Amino acid sequence: MTFTGRMPASVGRDRPRLTYDFWYGRLDRREFPVGTWRRLILENFSRAGANLSDYGHPAGDPELRAAIASHLGATRGMLANPERIVITAGAQDGLSLLCRILVAGGSRVVVEDPCYDSAALLFQSHGATLRPVPIDAEGLVTSALPAGEEIALAYVTPSHQFPTGVTLPLDRRLNLLAWAAATGAYIVEDDYDSDFRYDSPPLTALSGLDRDQQVIYLGSFSKSIGAGLRLGYLVLPPELVEPAIAAKSLASYGQPWLDQAIVADFLNTGAHRQHLRRMLKTYRVRRDLLVNALAEMFGPGIRLTGADAGMHLMWHLPDHLPGAATVAAAAARFDVGVYPLPAIGARSFGRTEDAERGLILGYSSLSPKEITTGIGLLGKAIATI
Repeated sequence: MTFTGRMPASVGRDRPRLTYDFWYGRLDRREFPVGTWRRLILENFSRAGANLSDYGHPAGDPELRAAIASHLGATRGMLANPERIVITAGAQDGLSLLCRILVAGGSRVVVEDPCYDSAALLFQSHGATLRPVPIDAEGLVTSALPAGEEIALAYVTPSHQFPTGVTLPLDRRLNLLAWAAATGAYIVEDDYDSDFRYDSPPLTALSGLDRDQQVIYLGSFSKSIGAGLRLGYLVLPPELVEPAIAAKSLASYGQPWLDQAIVADFLNTGAHRQHLRRMLKTYRVRRDLLVNALAEMFGPGIRLTGADAGMHLMWHLPDHLPGAATVAAAAARFDVGVYPLPAIGARSFGRTEDAERGLILGYSSLSPKEITTGIGLLGKAIATI
C-alpha cells in the first residue's frame, strides 16, 4: 500500500518566522552550551578508535544507554535497565518503531482528545483505528477508557499533556495502569518536556509506577539539548526489546556514534544536569513574565493551562473575544505569532471548544523583552478585531 497521507503541521515549517514568535517547544539557540559541546567533540574524536569505522550495536551506544538509565532513575523515579533501552532518531522515530512491532491494519489505538497529530497520523498510516479519550482539567479521563475490546496501545502525554499542558494526577495514573493490566494494552508514555517543571516536583513517571511491564517510555533530547541532534530513546518491557532491535536493524544500523558519545559524556559529567538547572531558571523567568503580561493586558481572570511545566501554555480565550484563528490572524499582522491548536499540530476529534478557542503560546525561545513587547502588540492586535 502506498502512503498518501499529509505532512504534520509541526514538520517542514518553511514559513518566515515572525519577530515575536510564540511557537511552542522551540529552544533558545543563544543558550546552547557551545563551549562544552566543542570540548566533548574534540575529546571524543581523540579516542574514536574503531568507533568511526565499525558498525555500532543496533540498540545504540552502550555508554549512552547506561547514562540514560542513570538519568531516568534520578529524575523520573524509574529503574531503567540499560538493556531495555533502544536509541532512536528522536521521539517520532521511536513511535514509528513501535508501530512496526505493535500496530497492524485494524489495530485499535487509544489517543488523547486533543492529541499530538503527528502521532495520530503515524498510527493511521499503519492501518490503526483511533479511539480518542477526552482530556479535562486533570488530563486523560480514565473512566472513559474503552472496555471490552482489544487495544494495541494507548499513547499518552501525562506529565504535560499536548497541547493543553495539564498534568495527570496520581489517582488517574494508577487507574490508567490498572486499565492496561486488565486489557493487556501497552501504554506509550511520551515524556517530551518533563525536564521542566516550575512550581512543584514532578510526579513519578508512569513507567516508574508500572508493576506489570505494560508501559513503554518514550523520551528524547529535543527539548533539553536540541531538536537538530535527532536522538531519542525507548525504555521497553523485556519482551519487546528483541523485537524492537530486530525491527530497527531492518531500517537502519543505528545513530551516529559521535553524537551518542557526546551526549553520554554530557550526561555522565554532570554537564546536562547543570544545563537543565540553568534552563529551568531561565524558562521560569520567561513563564512568569508571560503569565503576568497576559494578566495585565487581558485581566487577572484569564484561564491558562499548562503554565506549571514545559515550554508552552494554553490560553483558553474568553467568550467576549473572537475565536483562536481570528486572534492569530490579527496578531500576525502585528508581527506576533500565536497559534490555534490545528496550526501547531494538535488534533481534536469533534470537540470544538479547545480547537476553536485554545491559543498556544510558547515562551522558551523568546527573550524577556520580546515576550513583553509581543504581548503588548497582541493586545493592540485584538483591539483591532
